[in-house]
Amino acid sequence: MINEWTALVTGGSSGIGAAIAQQLAAAGCQLVVLGRDAERLEALARRTGAATLVADLLSPEGLSQAADTAAGVDLLVNSAGCGWAGDLAAMAEPDIDALVALNLLAPLRLARAALPGMRERGRGHLVFVSSIATVGVGGEAVYAATKAGLRAFAASVRHEVAEQGIGVTTLLPGAVRTPFFDHRGAPYDRRFPRQVASTQVASALLEGIERGAAEVFVPRWLTVPARLQGAVPELFHRLAAHFG
Repeated sequence: MINEWTALVTGGSSGIGAAIAQQLAAAGCQLVVLGRDAERLEALARRTGAATLVADLLSPEGLSQAADTAAGVDLLVNSAGCGWAGDLAAMAEPDIDALVALNLLAPLRLARAALPGMRERGRGHLVFVSSIATVGVGGEAVYAATKAGLRAFAASVRHEVAEQGIGVTTLLPGAVRTPFFDHRGAPYDRRFPRQVASTQVASALLEGIERGAAEVFVPRWLTVPARLQGAVPELFHRLAAHFG
């Protein structure tokens, strides 16, 4: 089915977005990759045959360009995002605004732009790259909040489109070996959980799309803490405080 689709992947310059784009192209999708780094996008286009859209989703112009493209695709993968780590009280207001705008508002607006065309064609799929940080992570309060909001939004849209031939999948990865940690202000220095490869995340997502999964955790064992947090949050947060 995927090989008949047109797809837009945001955050396609590197990391999870680039890995997803490569696997979608290999599956036969007609692909548009969006990002801010023109050089990296062109390199990806040479490998995959994808069209490129150089745009900044934090700007009104870039978001408008992305929405115009999203209106015509069968598969929208909202992978663009940014992080910030540190003491909330030390976080500058522009950094808060940027995380909310890129991680949450942009996917909401792109999904809204994509839905009418998907409904008209009677097919489509929305993907939202969230994070296991939705369970709550110290030092990443704003990031975790944006990803939790994205997860709730996806679940809500899933109910709206359930009978319209449109799928909605939320991807919830743990720590992934990407440039993400280089840009958030603090390296990933934990021994556990180990970082996984972006290709592993992309493969799990494509499998999830094919089987119509509502949520995809990578690695899969992360479903355990996520369910624990939902069922017994007090116990979960005690354990999290103890084990980090």
